[in-house]
Amino acid sequence: MVDWNLAVATATRLVRPGPEVSRDEARAIVAELRRHAKASEEHVRAFTRMGPDAADDTPVLVVDRPGWVRANVAGFRELLKPLLDKMQERRGGSPGGAVLGAVGGKVTGVELGMLLSFLSSRVLGQYETFAPATRELPAGDNGGGRLLLVAPNIVHVERELDVQPHDFRLWVCLHEETHRTQFTAVPWLRDHLEGEIQSFLGETEVDPMTVLERVREAAQSLAGGRPEGEQGDDGHSFVELVQTPSQREILGRLTAVMSLLEGHADFVMDGVGPAVVPSVAEIREKFQQRRAKGASRLDLALRKLLGLDAKLRQYRDGERFVRAVVEQVGMDGFNRVWTSPNTLPTKAEIAKPADWVARVHRKAES
Repeated sequence: MVDWNLAVATATRLVRPGPEVSRDEARAIVAELRRHAKASEEHVRAFTRMGPDAADDTPVLVVDRPGWVRANVAGFRELLKPLLDKMQERRGGSPGGAVLGAVGGKVTGVELGMLLSFLSSRVLGQYETFAPATRELPAGDNGGGRLLLVAPNIVHVERELDVQPHDFRLWVCLHEETHRTQFTAVPWLRDHLEGEIQSFLGETEVDPMTVLERVREAAQSLAGGRPEGEQGDDGHSFVELVQTPSQREILGRLTAVMSLLEGHADFVMDGVGPAVVPSVAEIREKFQQRRAKGASRLDLALRKLLGLDAKLRQYRDGERFVRAVVEQVGMDGFNRVWTSPNTLPTKAEIAKPADWVARVHRKAES
């Protein structure tokens, strides 16, 4: 169904070259990122009061853009396997199914490669959660996981923003280390997310005509073609618009969790930053401006299409949620959010933090 090797080859061929650095500079950048990642562990644990026992088992990998592509293809391959197996089984029973599968797999591989080549020049770091360990891409012993720092992109952005490289690199590491701490300190979080994603994928329609009809409806809504009197798309991306009602419910829960994780990372980064990153105020202001405006009209269009604007809202809304909760009940009170899936905020509670405090704290105290 997907030619994964072709996806990697396509992305690697199309990926933009990184900023020019000498071999000695590259070695120094990699070494500094590793030092900052290690230092960030102590800063993040002290600030969050989250002490993951397994953090040392989770590797930090400083990668280039093709390395980021390979890691994410491995993750997609693992996550999508149940869905693709179901689609393959359905197609295998149809006339010409094998031929269609071979051709479709190559088309999908090229399309995925094109998407990953676009994203690979934009991601600064990522806690890659789901892919199994390989010799080329090691992962943690306890359920996988690895922290990726994309060196060319970090250098590109620090130069674009004209900020102090040492400070910017540490600032990025603080954000990404928070994600690493979230998953290593909260043992159930990875399995919970994977379960939600698999439930989402399990609801996917495998009948091509049904998918085509939903895509047509989505295209009409994006083009302003809804019947008179119906609501607009309310800022939904193309990806959201083609989902079933059940998938939208799951997507709402996933959005809430991702808003929490991203907002928490931003909150920690800002909380730790002033003590260890001298120019944090300048970095934060310039980076926020960059996030808001995008790189170009094409970039803005792709962000809307792929739902990346929603990710930017996750940073903002999630950070407001975490800040409001910490102000009301302190860091230890906020950390009740990690107790179980039942204490995670809903999408509505992300917008109204006091409702989460009332639900979780008053219930615990009653």
